[in-house]
Amino acid sequence: MKKSLLYLFLFLFLTTACQTTTDPELLDRWEQRAANTEIIRDDYGVPHIYGKTDADAVFGMIYAQAEDDFKRVERNYIWAIGRLAEVEGEGALYSDVRARLYMTREEAMEKYESAPEWLKELCVAWADGLNYYLYSNPEVEPALITEFEPWMTMYFTEGSIGGDIERISERRIRAFYEENTSLSLNEFGNGLEYADPYEEPKGSNGIAVSGDLTASGNAMLLINPHTSFYFRGEVHMVSEEGLNAYGAVTWGQFFIYQGFNEKTGWMHTSTYTDVIDEFVETVEERNDTLMYKYGEEWRPVESYEVTLDYLDEGQMKEKTFELYRTHHGPITHKIDDKWVATAIMWEPVQALEQSYTRTKKSNYEEFNEMMSIRTNSSNNTVYADAGGNIAYYHGNFIPVRDAQFDYNRPVDGSNPATDWQGLHPVEEAITLLNPGNGWIQNCNSTPFTAAADYSPVQSDYPYYMSANSENHRAVHAIRLLEKAEGLTVDSMIELAYDPQVPAFEKMIPGVVEAYDNAADKDPGMAEAVEILRDWDFTTSEESVAMAIAHYYGMNYLRNGERPQGMGSLERMDYYGTGSPEEERLEILAMTLEEMNEDFGTWNTPWGEINRFQRLDGAIQPHFNDDQPSLPVGLASGRWGALASYGARSYDTNKIYGTSGNSFVAVVEFGDKVKAKSLLAGGQSGDPDSPHFYDQADNYVNVNFKDVAYYREDVEARAEETYRPGQRN
Repeated sequence: MKKSLLYLFLFLFLTTACQTTTDPELLDRWEQRAANTEIIRDDYGVPHIYGKTDADAVFGMIYAQAEDDFKRVERNYIWAIGRLAEVEGEGALYSDVRARLYMTREEAMEKYESAPEWLKELCVAWADGLNYYLYSNPEVEPALITEFEPWMTMYFTEGSIGGDIERISERRIRAFYEENTSLSLNEFGNGLEYADPYEEPKGSNGIAVSGDLTASGNAMLLINPHTSFYFRGEVHMVSEEGLNAYGAVTWGQFFIYQGFNEKTGWMHTSTYTDVIDEFVETVEERNDTLMYKYGEEWRPVESYEVTLDYLDEGQMKEKTFELYRTHHGPITHKIDDKWVATAIMWEPVQALEQSYTRTKKSNYEEFNEMMSIRTNSSNNTVYADAGGNIAYYHGNFIPVRDAQFDYNRPVDGSNPATDWQGLHPVEEAITLLNPGNGWIQNCNSTPFTAAADYSPVQSDYPYYMSANSENHRAVHAIRLLEKAEGLTVDSMIELAYDPQVPAFEKMIPGVVEAYDNAADKDPGMAEAVEILRDWDFTTSEESVAMAIAHYYGMNYLRNGERPQGMGSLERMDYYGTGSPEEERLEILAMTLEEMNEDFGTWNTPWGEINRFQRLDGAIQPHFNDDQPSLPVGLASGRWGALASYGARSYDTNKIYGTSGNSFVAVVEFGDKVKAKSLLAGGQSGDPDSPHFYDQADNYVNVNFKDVAYYREDVEARAEETYRPGQRN
């Protein structure tokens, strides 16, 4: 009894303390927003937000996000606004420098003030929702941000995985601003960051099919992002101003990033469009002023000071940087003794406007007009609608360049001819609308196979609009779509989870052939070779062949020799058809030895190795072989699995998934929209929530849930109904 009274006293004290430090007018505004907003959580914990206005819906949506995973919401903004070193220490300092190179705090405020009034109102509602969450939940201890401000939204406007800014090398920034040194260029001849080829490929699958291929005669859309697990939540936003959008939202943002409304659906995949360029500047000190050459003139280099705090052994320290820009962009590194400015798309107001208004479009004409804003820089867009249209946009922000220059490498910034000359209008970009084959696919692959014989033709476009690079996921999707007919929501799910892994179709017969041709056959390999010989190149929990093939493929990628210049398709084929047969057998022997050591025997089914586990809500994943986990029959996207499951070991013997299929939905348009969805793990990041792990079994067994889109369906499945600040 005494303990209960103590807890009550502490709660009242904290609540009163919080209330006394809050502006009464501000509190009145928050409470009015809350009164205009209703949150209904369904039987999977998905929040359905109903607001009188769009701003009310934004307020409720971000409040619900904070309830589900405040630490991820806050972490995204700590990173975006350039304050990560205050939490993670000096090692994160150059992430913060990078953020401030592209936009200072003062510039973010100016951008916010320049936004149209309707957008400013949404930004205010966003900040209000997070601040009211902290006010209503005084037990929550932010890692850093105790007050969110509307201008912060300017830093995080697109929703993709990190966005273009993460292509800018922190190592090179540090070398320039701390050591005044130059680092050697990468294998591509530039200074940008590229994905580690040994890491699980990130990206997405998007597929749209016309009514000619569906049982209902309605268009359908597959929304299949491949991201880090728990990178996005599932949300439904409704207002009395025409908003009714459902889908995946990146933690902390106030728009549905990949999703649908009653009339249109949109899916983003990472693009090969060139949206980042490096300009080598000729800089000299003239009359005590840093100047850079541009044509026949010399222009002053813009410079400004930024002081950043960073955590060091429990103490907060600070460091001041003199940062530089030219009209091409911030100075990010040196090549030999010359400075380099790196240009990316940085139009936060327009980008946020495009990301939000996309969710309210009613038909193809409106959607296409929205795309003319041209700030969706790192993505392709696969589209379908209730009018029966399917469409594809390869990139969106595409600077016009003089094609005589090679923009894959740094160009001479002193030559005005290398400057960007505005943006290509949408009609000049690589697009598709209602191709005659009835389907469109993009799996982070070339747009020139997006619709089979109806695909765009590479020679019709400048080289910088896309690389012509295919992958096994796209090959897989094309095979399936060429045979598709009479599709339903359920059969589209089956298509999206087809178990074929085509990357092994030449690699594995190649090692079998090498064994058959060997003069001295290793008897210890004989049984494994027979299992591989009989394999149908499909993945499942029970498949031993899949387990061997995975480790064999990974070992070959790490240790196999190959000719230079091969893409992923050619490389996998080469390891089965052109590599030395002795090498194939050496790598198989290495693989079987590794599996024997890790699992006691190489003869281990894939599902005993490939696992799904969620131990707690930590942002950085960790795993334990001794704790319960679930078997997974899915496989890595690098092998051509459409339903990607990126897994590796973490000081463990078994491998655990951390990326790939995360939020997945199949949507059918018609008189009423119909959809099914699935989310890795669950909606909540709180281990004590019933929705922390309630979709895990569904996830590994590919058991999709029906989406509750219409109000009557939401109410029929309601688990909780409350207003922000009033949850029991």
